[in-house]
Amino acid sequence: MTTHLERIKACLNGETPDRTPIALWRHFPVDDQNPETLAASTLHFQSTYDFDIVKVTPASSFAVKDWGVEDKWMGDSEGSRRYTKRVIHKPADWEKLKPLDPTSPHLAGQLYCLRLLRKNLSPETPLIQTIFNPLSQAKNLAGNETLLAHLREHPEAVMKGLDTIAKTTTKFIEAASEVGVDGVFYAIQHAQADVLDLNEYKTFGLPYDQAVLEATKNLWCNMLHLHGKDVFFSLLRLFNFQIVNWHDRETYPSLSEAQTLFKGALCGGLRQDSLVLEDQARVKEEAEDAISQTKGLRFILGTGCVVPITASHGNMTAARKSVLAGGRE
Repeated sequence: MTTHLERIKACLNGETPDRTPIALWRHFPVDDQNPETLAASTLHFQSTYDFDIVKVTPASSFAVKDWGVEDKWMGDSEGSRRYTKRVIHKPADWEKLKPLDPTSPHLAGQLYCLRLLRKNLSPETPLIQTIFNPLSQAKNLAGNETLLAHLREHPEAVMKGLDTIAKTTTKFIEAASEVGVDGVFYAIQHAQADVLDLNEYKTFGLPYDQAVLEATKNLWCNMLHLHGKDVFFSLLRLFNFQIVNWHDRETYPSLSEAQTLFKGALCGGLRQDSLVLEDQARVKEEAEDAISQTKGLRFILGTGCVVPITASHGNMTAARKSVLAGGRE
């Protein structure tokens, strides 16, 4: 019987797998405030659906809480928390940031969660950790409006802060690699035309991404997540990811177009809303269309982002069953 690891590696190698791989992930609000309960929720989710990749989804604040931000669970349908305290207010605040060590409480907590997952998951199940890129972390430290204002009016100060964030993130990835993750899910939120223009991203995003991603070179299952609409898909030429994930049902490029632009594997095909608002037949339809668009090659069925926490079990099961065409499992 083909293992998850064998299936994903076949997919990444451009071979025809025994079936289309599938990977869905979600937030676990409240449980994500403790490494043990986040690990337990992640393991329960995996035992229920048996996906081909386990993507660990902590609250975004795990990366920045040790700098002093605060957040609160307020019932968001995607499971994310709302920031209630920022630590960057004035341009000079960026220069006051000090690099964090992976032994800092919240970073260490996430590493402990990874150790629990690696211990309790089969070694044949790929495990990837969510990493928010430096600009995304900067947004969480300051708020997006403040970040963009400072970035355009006080660029040197912001760049000093981004350098500190990048150094901290690099050390965390190195520590996660030692724990035994197979890759990172690298979330980029500002590479979209209605937030920054491409030149701005190449100035304030790209250099720090490239610095951080040096730490992922020895990992084999790295996934880039381009968040939002009108994303700068051309950035893929400047990175070395095995997998790319974006909102393919809502923005350019489509899956079929993306296969001509990127030689790695694509992850997507399902709308987040379909798993919440539609029925099982519609979920199956979308999955079948996605597999058809890609001819089942270099493709992992997923959503454009997290599965909303309001998605029904029936629709999740329908997505999982949709890759079993031909009974080959």
